[in-house]
Amino acid sequence: MNFSFGIITNNVVDYRIIESIKNQNIDNYEIIVVGGEDKYKGYDVKHIPFDESSGKYTVKKNMITENAVYENIVYLHDYYILSYGWYQGFLKFGNDWDISMNVILNSDGTRFRDWCVWDDPDLCFPGGGELTSENSNHRIVLPKYNYNKTQYMYISGGYWVSKKSVMEKESIDETLDWGEAEDVEWSKRVLPKYSYRMNEHSMVSLLKDKKLSAVVL
Repeated sequence: MNFSFGIITNNVVDYRIIESIKNQNIDNYEIIVVGGEDKYKGYDVKHIPFDESSGKYTVKKNMITENAVYENIVYLHDYYILSYGWYQGFLKFGNDWDISMNVILNSDGTRFRDWCVWDDPDLCFPGGGELTSENSNHRIVLPKYNYNKTQYMYISGGYWVSKKSVMEKESIDETLDWGEAEDVEWSKRVLPKYSYRMNEHSMVSLLKDKKLSAVVL
């Protein structure tokens, strides 16, 4: 399996992230960095300049798609690092998917947003009726990995893996920006159309702590 790793940043990507990709010993791969400064001397990195004042960060993600060489693209923000055995896990998982997620952990080893639900009538507001702030048990939850209601799922946009052919047809909405639920909009529009699978054999973790605004089941 070949992979393009697309990293978005407005600074310089932590070299530990680049090393974690190199250390997977993938036969054919590339690292694309969109934004920030080009300070990757000695590393085989394709840097794509980006004028931070000229557009939204969603544009960066679509630029990854445009510039990727390989069909399997890993989209990640500059604070996700691949764990040892990530690539071997994908070899075990196989290549029969359109969009996939794998295990994501906080820096302390607790689970982060790797398998998310949006407005599931059973999980998010079990009382039934119209969803309101009073009856909702949080609109985002992390179910067990056997959850399969694709119509209620969404990908938290900091990390995911997808086929280039899918992303070319289903680009990120560039009218939306950080904090404007571009990941939810994309997920609700795209996930029900394609094979979305969970790879429990591969893992990434956060280099910085993130607050989990979700209910973990």
